[in-house]
Amino acid sequence: MVIRDRREERIGFQESASYKPSFDIQTDFVMVYGIDESMSKRIKEWKEKGYVVHLMTGVAWGEYQDYLYGKIDGLKHWDEAQKNKHGSHILHGKDIPYMVPTIAYTNFLTERIKAAVDSGVEAIHLEEPEFWVDGGYSEAFKREWQIYYKEPWNPPHESVDAQYRASHLKAYLYKRSLDRLCSELKEYALVKYNRFLRFYVPTHSLINYTQWRIISPESMLIDLPAIDGYIAQIWTGTSRTPNVYEGIRKERTFETAFLEYGMMQELVSGTDRRMWFLHDPIEDNPRYTWSDYRKNYLKTVVASLLHPDISHYEISPWPCRIFEGKYPNKDGTGVEKIPEDYATTLLTVMHTLGNMNQQDISVHGISEKIGVLLSDSMMYQRKIISNEENDSNSRYDGTDANSITKEQDIELLNFSSFYGLTLPLLKRGLWVRPVQLDNMRRFPNYLKDYRLLILSYEFLKPEYPDLHNALAQWVKEGGVLIYVGDDSDPYHKVREWWNTGKHPYHFPREHLFECLGVASGIEQGIYQIDKGILGYLKLSPDECAKSKKGADWLRDMINNSLEHYDQEITLDEKNYFMLQRGPYRIAAVLDESISQEPLEIKGNFVDLFDPSLKVLHHIQLKPDENTLLYDLDYNQTELEVKVIAASSRIEEMNQNENGFEMIVRGPEKMKAVARILCHKKPIEAKLDIGNKSEHISWEWHEQSKTVLLNYIHSSTEITKLIVKW
Repeated sequence: MVIRDRREERIGFQESASYKPSFDIQTDFVMVYGIDESMSKRIKEWKEKGYVVHLMTGVAWGEYQDYLYGKIDGLKHWDEAQKNKHGSHILHGKDIPYMVPTIAYTNFLTERIKAAVDSGVEAIHLEEPEFWVDGGYSEAFKREWQIYYKEPWNPPHESVDAQYRASHLKAYLYKRSLDRLCSELKEYALVKYNRFLRFYVPTHSLINYTQWRIISPESMLIDLPAIDGYIAQIWTGTSRTPNVYEGIRKERTFETAFLEYGMMQELVSGTDRRMWFLHDPIEDNPRYTWSDYRKNYLKTVVASLLHPDISHYEISPWPCRIFEGKYPNKDGTGVEKIPEDYATTLLTVMHTLGNMNQQDISVHGISEKIGVLLSDSMMYQRKIISNEENDSNSRYDGTDANSITKEQDIELLNFSSFYGLTLPLLKRGLWVRPVQLDNMRRFPNYLKDYRLLILSYEFLKPEYPDLHNALAQWVKEGGVLIYVGDDSDPYHKVREWWNTGKHPYHFPREHLFECLGVASGIEQGIYQIDKGILGYLKLSPDECAKSKKGADWLRDMINNSLEHYDQEITLDEKNYFMLQRGPYRIAAVLDESISQEPLEIKGNFVDLFDPSLKVLHHIQLKPDENTLLYDLDYNQTELEVKVIAASSRIEEMNQNENGFEMIVRGPEKMKAVARILCHKKPIEAKLDIGNKSEHISWEWHEQSKTVLLNYIHSSTEITKLIVKW
């Protein structure tokens, strides 16, 4: 573990509360949440504690009652609140509707956020530009429809064409709003303060937004020069959303998180933009126990670490609710605060994440990447749930799955067309990566890292015909494309480029096959395309999720296509993923896989998920288990003092002939541990807090030449750990 400069902004958190020592978790930066009368005071408090300070505020919703009720401009703006087909507002809370991002609303946000710029924040995060599929019925949206499409508004639920066009417009409106808002405020900061202001968009993944039936700009944001990056809002709450694999519907937190983080990575791939991966040790749903939160949190951490191109993290939203909140006991008799050991583990993991910028990456086993092509248009094909009542909060966000009862609605929420193309491979330990179809026209050689791609137009559509030229060229130069689809999707009939031109096509697949040089009416099979291969599986992709037989159809088509391929592509089927990032070993063993055998890991490791940072020589991971280890044998030197892991921020590490000392910082009165590599056995360890000094407990591990230190944080005064030998 290295001493970080806070300016690197490797790890951070968001918080709406004022500074408190009990959740001063000592990251690099903090995102002060919300613009109100206390904002300037909160910004000042966190700055005084040494943090780089950003601001985060909702862009689709917030405490914007002054605007709604006409205190800003004398006009009421409830006509801009999102409405469902029953005429009810879609709400985030009392008097907090999700908004249609009109020009007037964007201007209001711009003026409001200027107060944060005036307070000196270095960056602004515009959270969750969200428009619900169920929306599209407010007067403001009807006006926007007429302006954009130059035709009268059509109720989105009345046809697939109206639904598709409404959703596309919703994404465009938030793109327009963010472009105007960020550009104007960047100019304001430069003109008034000669300060470059950064803008980031915290957003769920395209996968989650599609499954939860929410519209957002997603890859459209790549086209906005005023945006500097994103936060991938992925956590247990999104990743525990049930899906179907081989006919079984259940939560698959690790697998879903793996795909979600992979999807978000595509927003910055090939750009200079920043991406922070989010984790949440709990979640918005307060009904789970601490043990449930812990199990699922660690799954998301491991899933994110298996994407080594990203090394920045939002390690927690709302640390106040983690370290001061109470959640149900296991026995259901009441609620309890966070267990002491879990709090220690959290802090250890959080500070370890600050050291993930490792250049030495190695994958255990063959890591051929299988790309599954996805597009923003997935969001445009989501239907309105049929059994919604005329209530004031008509939406589905994954937390109320049990309230959905109709079989056709549950099937819609499963999003099986996507999971049918990914889980049959992911569950075999294959490195499945979502690939942004739209990026092929943004970046040259975007597909260069892939030799095998899977595509279906049964749940998404290509928004531009030139995408097919790029894809066909990739195949002809030696790529293997597996196309899965039976042309049954009703959204093939929406008014789009493939059926409105001079020479229309019934389906976008027909144009793709024409570019590949094959007839649109060919039978299911495998076809040589110059140096490449087209494998055509004439099947709706959701069939690949409904049974093992369906999953095998996909796997067999891939394997048979590879047999016809001139080059060698080996798919290494196994029941685990394992990756080394510098000294860190990350591994996850899959259930529902080809084997129930545990994964054996041998060597000399420190278990970073263990609150006592145990030294282990033999780790056995069973299905549905995962781990994060520090490899003591990695790049080892004999005469070195090194922090292997600590549940503190480490500052000012100094070594001399009598021992070493370091400054440790963390939340007030919280139990902390540190395992230090050193060449001599200590004789004494103590903690200096201000003018006080006290001995602390420690344990020496002779074989690994490490010492474990146990101490209690004090965030009010400088705390120095001193070890003598």
